[in-house]
Amino acid sequence: MEKFILKIKQITIFQLFTIFLRYLLGAAFVWASILKIKGIRFTPFSGENAPINSLPHLLESMYQSGFYWHFIGWGQLVAGFLLMSQIFSTLGAVVYFPIILNIFVLTTYFDAPMILAITSLMLLGNIYLLLWDWNKLKFVVLNDPGDYTNQSTQFSDKKNWIYLGILFFIAIVVFRILTTRNVNL
Repeated sequence: MEKFILKIKQITIFQLFTIFLRYLLGAAFVWASILKIKGIRFTPFSGENAPINSLPHLLESMYQSGFYWHFIGWGQLVAGFLLMSQIFSTLGAVVYFPIILNIFVLTTYFDAPMILAITSLMLLGNIYLLLWDWNKLKFVVLNDPGDYTNQSTQFSDKKNWIYLGILFFIAIVVFRILTTRNVNL
């Protein structure tokens, strides 16, 4: 498997796909995190009177918890930043995984096919990123991981991707804060 991943990493289109997938997955979490950090509902309406086994009711319960809502938001913000930074993207993919897996498991229970499709794709994207960094992660997972092979590529190691990721992160945070300034809490 490691040899296959190394061959894939040499192809420029896969390097670009990986970089932009990090931006995309990170941006999705950063975008959603700002609402939670600011203490705003994820949906524009209260799910308080929704059936107890519905997604709106679950979201309302998490929102009403206060601390847990903020905790999820900060976790998403950190995971999103780490992914978008490119330099800490391996750690970001690791932090991202339990959060998106939890969201995926929750959405499989509810009758929301579009949300399930989105969370499925986000989970698959995250698994792709974990496999992309397998040469680093195998030391945490395997008892006898073998030797470390640096699989960095000249194209994806350019500092421009780091600066662009940080710029995207700042732009998303600022834009989301500005667009949620007048939202009722």
